Amino acid sequence: MARGFESKSVESQQADAQDTRQPKPPLTADERNRMSRKVSLQLALAQTESELQAACRAGHRDMLRLKLDALKAELGSL
Repeated sequence: MARGFESKSVESQQADAQDTRQPKPPLTADERNRMSRKVSLQLALAQTESELQAACRAGHRDMLRLKLDALKAELGSL
């Protein structure tokens, strides 16, 4: 019985928390595009860092470092 009571308490706490939150204003098209681009850049950055750790050849590592620098610069400009 205690378990059921606790889960109902948690459920009511979650419902109360949802009721007190203020709705966020909708994002403009420009804000959505910027957020989408930021997420894409973050994913590309993570993938490139992973590839850099696995790279064996010096030339490939150099190319990946240049790509990382470019991604970081673009991410910083957002």
